Amino acid sequence: MFARRLFSGLTAIVAAMAIALAAVAADLPEIKARGELRHLGIRYANFVTGAGDGFDVELVQGFARHLGVQYKLVYTDFYSVIRDLLGKNVVRRGDEVSLEGDFPVLGDMIATGFTVLPWREKVLIYSEPTFPSQVLLIARADSPLRPVPGSASLEADIRETKALIGRQSLLVMEKTCLDPANYGLKNRGIELRAYTKSTNINEMVPALLNREAELSLLDVPDVILDMQKWAGKFKIIGPISDTQVLAAAFPKDAPQLREAFNIYLRKLKADGSYDRLVKKYYPGINRYFPDFFARNG
Repeated sequence: MFARRLFSGLTAIVAAMAIALAAVAADLPEIKARGELRHLGIRYANFVTGAGDGFDVELVQGFARHLGVQYKLVYTDFYSVIRDLLGKNVVRRGDEVSLEGDFPVLGDMIATGFTVLPWREKVLIYSEPTFPSQVLLIARADSPLRPVPGSASLEADIRETKALIGRQSLLVMEKTCLDPANYGLKNRGIELRAYTKSTNINEMVPALLNREAELSLLDVPDVILDMQKWAGKFKIIGPISDTQVLAAAFPKDAPQLREAFNIYLRKLKADGSYDRLVKKYYPGINRYFPDFFARNG
């Protein structure tokens, strides 16, 4: 009986220690000692396809090899990804961001077409840019709205695009790059319809075509893929955001891991490996962002 109680007590202590260790973010020395890099990825566009590959999957697989450790892909979603990295829930109240609760840390870095946003920068550190993006307003092909003709001023085009929304219903996805709060679209009399059936941005165009709203927000990487899949069924009205950058994200207490990734990323851009990845997963995207790829290719 004593031995059984002792064993049970030791088991509980070991389990508690494991939870405590799991709740601590790891920097480069801890990851090398562990021998494994855990990559938090979200099934999104061609960044993480869900079939074991994708732009960011190959990027981080190469990073793991660069570090000399094993690679592990941990699937998550946009609502849980920061919690899975930090072991804390992110709570936004206006411009204020706080971390609350205690949860297991499931990954060491986020790389999943993750947009650099001011509120995220309050709790994370980002790598150098890995990819460009922009949020657009889209409509079904039969919508009476006509695309913004475009001008020399992106700021003017954004204002014109926002004005076209009027009081039409707009499909959005909170806590992602399609969150209306990121672009001043809340409290403007717009009928916002949050898509809540899943946290998969890939479902936004099918939801629009299913008439769940009259308009929708969507980012360029998804637009490029969806225009092939749903050719002729929806159209781009105009820009909602300035050009954005995507990057890998790390806990604030993992600066060595972030710097090691930056060094690795610079190497890929210098030897042509980065360009080959872009062409593999997003052929033709350099036409949308020539300045970005001129600097980073």
